[in-house]
Amino acid sequence: DRHYRVLDLGARQVVAGHATHRTLLDGYDCEYLGADVVAGPNVDIVMSKPYRIPVKSNSMDVVMTAQAFEHIPFPWASFLEISRVVKPGGFVFLIAPSRGHRHGTYDCWRYYPDSLRALAAFAHMELLEMFVDLPPRREGSKALDYSAIDGQCSYWGDAVGVFRKPVRRSLRARAMGEALVRYANHVGGLDSVPRPSMSRRQRRRRQEAARPTKVS
Repeated sequence: DRHYRVLDLGARQVVAGHATHRTLLDGYDCEYLGADVVAGPNVDIVMSKPYRIPVKSNSMDVVMTAQAFEHIPFPWASFLEISRVVKPGGFVFLIAPSRGHRHGTYDCWRYYPDSLRALAAFAHMELLEMFVDLPPRREGSKALDYSAIDGQCSYWGDAVGVFRKPVRRSLRARAMGEALVRYANHVGGLDSVPRPSMSRRQRRRRQEAARPTKVS
């Protein structure tokens, strides 16, 4: 029943025709701002630094981010920056894969229930709700049955977290968060750590493992 300012982190429409949060919010009274490190469709704000959102602190009612946090090398820094820009009492909606194959230039993480709790603890945010797609448990056991994927459950899964920023946050948390975000921007990405070279034997084993299994 009121106007909302909404920020979408990782908003670039990578595939033409795919739905966006902008279209999802059509018909609602809100100002939508799409932010990404790369310019493109659905992007209103291009971030010149990967861990600095160029908007004022405590200025957004809602921050949304989906299918972005698996590609962020230092997600705790991004989450600290999200917690900076959202208003006290404002909400954060985060969706990231809980399972699925590697994709994209960087693909660093899969998220589980404790992953969402860890983000909330580190940024001093409240975790209001969460849902995580996990495989079913083995019969008579607490162990997860990953062999059931694509049989009883889908190949891809998501972790969904709903967070709220407390009305009051400690000055120490704000200061430490700012220092970590600055350091993350100083490091930037993963280019300073090259991939270790593989021996011929390791490369051959990987190629053999990637070959499709023949079914008689």
